[in-house]
Amino acid sequence: MLQRIQTIYLFLSAIVSAGLIFVCHLWITNDNVIVYAIDEWLYLAFFLGSAILSLITIFKYKNRKSQFMLGRLNIILNFILLGFFVYQSLNVSGETAVSEKGIGMLLPIVSIVLLALANKAIKKDEELVKSVDRLR
Repeated sequence: MLQRIQTIYLFLSAIVSAGLIFVCHLWITNDNVIVYAIDEWLYLAFFLGSAILSLITIFKYKNRKSQFMLGRLNIILNFILLGFFVYQSLNVSGETAVSEKGIGMLLPIVSIVLLALANKAIKKDEELVKSVDRLR
């Protein structure tokens, strides 16, 4: 069943991870160069990996335990991406390359919130199915 609320959350997470990275910049360097996720292959790989994992999770609706596990894996992936951003912005070695942080650094946080809401809805569905099975 694709018409569940977690499908909307997962789809929004995929849009945030794959679509907004081309619109929102990550940071501006000291030379006034705007850096997007496309410019850094590591960040692009993590963002696109998160988006693909969200889309795969949508179509795993028949196996809710697998869907829940993939959601947790995606949350961990976004936390790793957020850790890279924190490391990049708080680089303590003398001169930093980041002079102004962009809104793109907050995209993993938005994605984590959406994925947590999706996992909450998946868990609620699983508990509903288990309660109906007990009544039979």
